[in-house]
Amino acid sequence: MNIIVTGGAGFIGANFVYYMLKKRPEDKIICFDKLTYAGNMETLAEAMKNDKFRFVRGDIADRKAVYKLFETEKPDIVVNFAAESHVDRSIENPEIFLQTNVIGTSVLLDACRRYGIDRYHQVSTDEVYGDLPLDRPDLFFTETTNLHTSSPYSASKASADLLVMAYHRTYKVPVTISRCSNNYGPFHFPEKLIPLMIINALADKKLPVYGDGLNVRDWLFVEDHCAAINLILEKGKVGEVYNIGGHNERANIDVVKTILNQLGKVEGLIEYVGDRKGHDRRYAIDPTKIHEELGWLPETKFEDGIKATVQWYLDNRQWWENIISGEYKDYYDRMYTKKSALEYATT
Repeated sequence: MNIIVTGGAGFIGANFVYYMLKKRPEDKIICFDKLTYAGNMETLAEAMKNDKFRFVRGDIADRKAVYKLFETEKPDIVVNFAAESHVDRSIENPEIFLQTNVIGTSVLLDACRRYGIDRYHQVSTDEVYGDLPLDRPDLFFTETTNLHTSSPYSASKASADLLVMAYHRTYKVPVTISRCSNNYGPFHFPEKLIPLMIINALADKKLPVYGDGLNVRDWLFVEDHCAAINLILEKGKVGEVYNIGGHNERANIDVVKTILNQLGKVEGLIEYVGDRKGHDRRYAIDPTKIHEELGWLPETKFEDGIKATVQWYLDNRQWWENIISGEYKDYYDRMYTKKSALEYATT
C-alpha cells in the first residue's frame, strides 16, 4: 500500500512514520509536510535512509500541490496529522489555524474524492469536547459527547471533524476519526509542557506553570497512540469516531514535580504564571469503544513513559538544542534540497 502521512515531520506524525515503517515494512510511506515552526526534518533523518520512505514538502491547503501529490503517489490511505496545534498560538493568531486545520482538511478530502482512496483518517483531539469539572472524576469524554470548544485551535479541529463526517455522508468518502488525549514522548516540540519543563530544568531555569497548576490532562505515550491509529486503519469501521485515552490522568503541577524528581532538581524552580485565556480544567477520555471493538489498550504506564521521555531528552540534546537555536529550520536546505525526490510538490 501507499500511505500518505501529512504532518509527518511533527511530533506525533514522525513517531507514526517510524512506527509504520517498522510495523508495515512492505508499505510505502510518503510524508507530506510544510515544515512550519513545528516541522523538523532532523526528526526524519533515520527515515530518509529507508527506501520505503519518501518526503515531499508542501502545504495541505495548497490544492495544486496536493493534487500533484495524489496523482504521483496514488495513495491507498491518507492519515492527516497536519495541523496547527498550539493553543497559545491560536489565541494570538486564529486565522492560521483555520487555514491549515479547516481549509487544508477540505483540500485533502477533495483530493480523496477526485482520485479515490481506501481510507482517509483524521487525527483529531479530545479538546473538541471542551473540558470537565475537577470535582466530577466520574465524568469522561465519550464519542457521543457534544462538541464544546474553548479555543480557536479546538474550534478549528472540531470544524475539520464535522467536515470529514459531512464528506462521508454526502460523498461517501471512506473516513475514520480518532480523538486522542495529550501525547508525550520522543521528538515533542520544546514549547509543549513536558519537553519545556525538562529543558528548563536541565538549565536550572524557572519552570512556568499556568494558574494554580491543577488543570488535569490524560497522558498517553505517543507510541501507544500510533498503535491505536494503525489498528483503526486495519479494523476500524468506516464512518466512526474512536477516542484514544491513556488512563493516566495527572494534574499539570504533578507532572512538573515528577520531571524535577527524575532530574534531581528542586521544586523551587517552579514559577506560577498568569493563566491561559479559556484554559480547560480537565480532559479525560473513555476509550471503551476502541477497546471493546478493536482490542486496543495503552501499554505504557505513565511512570515508565515519563522516565523514558526524560531519558530521551538527555540522550538527544543536539536535537532540541538545534530547535532552541533555530538551526533546525535550515536542516532541510542543508541536507535535502538537492534531492529531486523532495521537490516535485514544492514547485
